[in-house]
Amino acid sequence: MIRAAIISLCALALTACEDTARDAEVTRGAVPAAKPVYKGVETQLLDGDLVSFQIALDGTNDPDAVNAYAECAAAQYALIRGYGFARHVRTNVTEQGGLWRADAVYTISPTLPRGLKTIDAEVVTSHCAENGIPTV
Repeated sequence: MIRAAIISLCALALTACEDTARDAEVTRGAVPAAKPVYKGVETQLLDGDLVSFQIALDGTNDPDAVNAYAECAAAQYALIRGYGFARHVRTNVTEQGGLWRADAVYTISPTLPRGLKTIDAEVVTSHCAENGIPTV
């Protein structure tokens, strides 16, 4: 009888520890982000190798998801045009009522462009496919 009571108390203590650990993860922000709903991309060739991407998505509160979507669109667009690289110029992000929009501008080029924010289009599109992020 005492042995059964001890086992019950141990089980109860372990459950409490699991709940505390779960609560700590929630407090630290370890709860997985909602899966974004991708609403589409519009592209516009601005001048030669300069391209604008208008994107929209909702179902997330993560601004990084907006930037990743724009980068995926730019990488795929570069490949479609026969180029292997792109360079990020700027991205303006807005959110209204849970709908995120971005106006992103990239240059595309056949060779690795100068600058810090360059992307290898094949590598990025592969990464996008692996992570379920649509491209153009």
